[in-house]
Amino acid sequence: MQVIPVTAVHRGFGQTARRDSWWAAPLGVFLGLSAFVVYATWAAFQGEHYHFGPYLSPFYAPVLWGDSPHAWFGPKPDWWPALLPFSPALLILPFPGGFRFTCYYYRGAYYKAFWADPPSCAVGEPRKGYRGENAFPLILQNVHRFFMWVAVVFIAFLAYDVWKALWFTNPATGAAEFGIGVGTIVLAVNVVLLASYTWGCHVLRHVVGGRMDEVSKSPICDTAYACVSGLNLRHQLFAWCSLFSVMVADLYVRLCSMGIWTDLRLL
Repeated sequence: MQVIPVTAVHRGFGQTARRDSWWAAPLGVFLGLSAFVVYATWAAFQGEHYHFGPYLSPFYAPVLWGDSPHAWFGPKPDWWPALLPFSPALLILPFPGGFRFTCYYYRGAYYKAFWADPPSCAVGEPRKGYRGENAFPLILQNVHRFFMWVAVVFIAFLAYDVWKALWFTNPATGAAEFGIGVGTIVLAVNVVLLASYTWGCHVLRHVVGGRMDEVSKSPICDTAYACVSGLNLRHQLFAWCSLFSVMVADLYVRLCSMGIWTDLRLL
């Protein structure tokens, strides 16, 4: 068999023979993730306007300590450092945030968009060597499997918040009455999208299907594996939809709390 020698050619940063708009996708990812990070950081440090009636912002759920009727353990704890601004979200967001930003899809997305590693396929990158995920800080990506279990628990918390969002306080009697507002739907859609993204994680797919030599040996595992696999096929779609749905949910609750937006009761 004839062997044709191939010489590797190192391209400079951004150099490529491609004629398509290869830069459009990385630029879109850069702008989208940057917008979310900026808004989420701003919202997390506000420490106010994160609840309205039965609604609770997903950025703050669950509220462990805080000036809110949703708080589990009362107001700000005494052990909180006086020099640091207090916000209930600062105790919560690192866990779902850690799951999302160590996600295998997001790795490929922001490796290109932020680190140019590489900017796109067959496009020159600004470095000659590749260290992979065996050195700091990229080695921290391997904790994704542990963050997954925490993320699954958070879905249960958010689902419970949707249940609470179905009960409004009657101003005349002070009793809780069943009802549905636009905010209820906003929070419910957010939970569905977050659950679809979380349950489509490839780690959960291996957990469901990897406990047995053959998935078909267990009808329950077989069904669960098929469901998780179906969600995994649309992991990118659910990743982006859930990213912005959680931001929209926080913004909706915030605007209602500030009196800028009026929540419409549907039932």
